[in-house]
Formats: sequence, C-alpha cells, structure tokens
Amino acid sequence: METEIKRIITDSFGMRYFCFGSGDKALVILPGLSVQSVMDSADAVEQQYADMAQEFTIYVFDRRETLPDEYGICDMALDTAKAIDALGLKDLYLFGASQGGMIAIQIAIERPEMIKKLVLGSTAARVTAERFAVLNKWIELAKQQKGRELYLSFGEAIYPKAIFEQYIGVLGALGETVTADEFRRFITLANGAKGFDAVDRLAEIQCPVFVIGAADDKVLGEKAAQEIAEKLKEKPDFRLHIYDGYGHAAFDTAPDYRQRMMDFF
Repeated sequence: METEIKRIITDSFGMRYFCFGSGDKALVILPGLSVQSVMDSADAVEQQYADMAQEFTIYVFDRRETLPDEYGICDMALDTAKAIDALGLKDLYLFGASQGGMIAIQIAIERPEMIKKLVLGSTAARVTAERFAVLNKWIELAKQQKGRELYLSFGEAIYPKAIFEQYIGVLGALGETVTADEFRRFITLANGAKGFDAVDRLAEIQCPVFVIGAADDKVLGEKAAQEIAEKLKEKPDFRLHIYDGYGHAAFDTAPDYRQRMMDFF
C-alpha cells in the first residue's frame, strides 16, 4: 500500500509530511538535505523503519512548501516546530539526520519542552567554511541545472564507495528527472546551512542526547560529531557512537543503526 503524503497548513505556510506506525510514542524524523524531496521516497522510508512502527507512530517532515529567498536553519526549525505544534504532537522522540540534525539541535535549544529524547545523526552544530565546501559544490551544479552531475556528486559524498558504485546508474537516471523548481529549492535549502552555529548553546539542551557520527563522513567530517560530544559529554544521559565504513549516510547504510536508536529510546 502506498504511503499517503499529508499536508499541514499553518497561518503562514504549508508543509508536507507522512506518518505510519501504531505505537503510542511519537517519533519525529527530520531528514537531511536531498536533491529531491524525501516525500518521493515515503514508501522506502516506511519500509526502512518498519521495525520501529509497533512502538512508535512515526512522522517524517519535509521543509515548508513555499520557501523565502533566504531560509536558514533557525527558520527551518521555527517552521518545523510550528508544524509539529499544529499536529498536537508532544513528548517527542526526535531524530535529525545531517541538515535535519541541525534543525533538531535548534528545536531542542528553543523548545526543550517538546522533546523527550534526541538522536543526532551525521550532523554538525556549526557549519564552518570547510564544512560548507561540499555543499557549495552542489549549489554550483544546481545553479547550472546539471542534475546528473549533482546526483553523482551527492551520492559519492554520502555513500561508501561500494554502495555508490552499485547505484551509479540509478543516481544518474534520477538526475535526469530534476525540475527547475527542484533545483531552485535545493539551492535555497543548501544555502540555509551556511553560517549555522549553535555550538555555544548546546549546553541548553535538556533532554538525553545520542550523537551518531561517521569516521569516514566526507560531507561534514568526523570532527563535527566530536565537537557536539565535547559540549555534551558531561551529561549523564549522553551517548556517542562513531561508525567507520558506512559513510555520511550511515543512517541508511549501517544495518544496526535503528536498533541503536531503539535501545537509546
């Protein structure tokens, strides 16, 4: 059965999301930056998280539908929290991956009452010029509307070599389907990470935190996870795990990733 894509309307924007599962706990997933919306992959996401669907009702949020010309991480967090409020969700188990992790950090700082436990996957609390370099390369390809090159560059950066090589054909074909609107949206969202810096506010996070990084992260680097850990390591409920061999997208490639999340939750 095809996963239904829903839409939440607030007084200032619309946001797409989908949900599945039958558990009495609410798990919110904030996905990372993607060339095309994660809503297009809803069936695959539902299948991926099927083992968590009995304990949780799982909500996966897109970014807002109509983007302003400039749209930073703090804006994304504000809008996402507003959409969550509009659905009446409370006591969240929150998982943010990559850019979604940045948004999750900001929500945890600004709206601590919302979150019961937080998992941060392959993310950073600060986007330095060095960390933005990969994003900037993607932005330039998107400006030139080079969909195939963008998808291949994206895939090569986030996946281990063996997985990337396995899916080169699929990624190249997807690149041919990117529309002008999707290129524009990608550029705005990628630019939104530039200059994000919440490092000095990490201590304001009140809920238990589990940081999952990747030693071979070619997008943000292993030090991004360590930087968060350094600020939170004194919390008695803090956990850190660093994968090696699964790439930036360890949240998709590591076979025990969701079990680690379940154990923490």
